[in-house]
Amino acid sequence: MNPNPRSPAPSPEGFRQWRYRPPAGATTLLLVRHGESAPAVPGAPFPLRDGHGDPALHPDGEAQAAAVGTRLAAEHRAGRALDAVYVTTLRRTHQTAEPLARDLGVVPSVEADLREVFLGEWEGGLLRQKAAEGDPILGRVFETERWDAIPGAEPLEDFDARLRAAVGRIASNHPDARVVCVTHGGVIGHLLHIATGSRRFAFSGADNASITELVVAGERWLLRRFNDTTHLA
Repeated sequence: MNPNPRSPAPSPEGFRQWRYRPPAGATTLLLVRHGESAPAVPGAPFPLRDGHGDPALHPDGEAQAAAVGTRLAAEHRAGRALDAVYVTTLRRTHQTAEPLARDLGVVPSVEADLREVFLGEWEGGLLRQKAAEGDPILGRVFETERWDAIPGAEPLEDFDARLRAAVGRIASNHPDARVVCVTHGGVIGHLLHIATGSRRFAFSGADNASITELVVAGERWLLRRFNDTTHLA
């Protein structure tokens, strides 16, 4: 089966199976999850930025950032050009994007609405502790596939709306282009839920510094790659 609406006319051999090409005007988003962030230490919550936990990268996360930056810069030089690099308001995305931005000689743009889902009373690293303790509220999160089962967390409808708006802005600014968006695991999972119509948490396991490829063509979003970590040791 060939789902490509832009397949060329038949060759002298007949109708070939051609490689996928994005539709005219589409934007390819390379969604990079930030590198591993600093560990959460009980009694020492992460600093907050606009209410969100804002840890720096762990040294292993810095190495992951260098690796994904090297890979994407090599693709850019090999002809798979990158039109822009986006980050969120949280510093782990800035630190992850820095090696690539430096190599390309660009300044990342900030798209605040791609920041991670707000976890309410569990911000500042408390989510990791609650998960380790087997908190029953986290069980409800996964049963309902809604982060807003956590007290004070961002309502699902608000999270969904801001992610759709962010993707729409980026796509409208970069037609027929490839764009790197350094973002967060919860964001990637929800964007792929939108694209595929899957369960909300079906794609919640993106690894740190992984690459996920999403083609946005108007209202049609197409998942082309998920959790690519071949650049990591």
